[in-house]
Amino acid sequence: MTISLIWAQSRGGVIGADGVIPWHVSEDAKHFRALTAGGAVVMGRKTWDSLPPRFRPLPGRRNIVVTRDAVWCADGAIRAVSLDDALALADDLPVWVIGGAQIYALAMPLADTLEVTEIETAAEGDAFAPAIDDAWAVATREPETGWLTAGSGERYRFIHYRRR
Repeated sequence: MTISLIWAQSRGGVIGADGVIPWHVSEDAKHFRALTAGGAVVMGRKTWDSLPPRFRPLPGRRNIVVTRDAVWCADGAIRAVSLDDALALADDLPVWVIGGAQIYALAMPLADTLEVTEIETAAEGDAFAPAIDDAWAVATREPETGWLTAGSGERYRFIHYRRR
């Protein structure tokens, strides 16, 4: 089983503000869909709640939601009581941890890869990406130098990290 963490962050590491992503880069959404298709997406209950209802569950993926609420349930989601439980429920599917901050922190020591979209903006927020320390090395960067420009005008780039 491979375990990957995936997120988009602004300068300063912001990944969210008041339960939403504070920018719109449709190219990042397409990248997310392409990478996670056919896998298991593992998220906390707040991340599940932050998804627009029309996108819940995320199609073409096993949606696993980690929550301590013993009676929580949602159509199309599988409830897990812990990260270990979520990983067991993923069976042999590739695992994509998609947030939030607490789930990222638990999963980071177990992860094989990180897929990070950097957004060149200084967004304000209340949710932050996990720190990427020297246990990780950049495997690929798209583009290799500089930035891509989204249809929305935001500048972004994709960075793929592998554990050293």
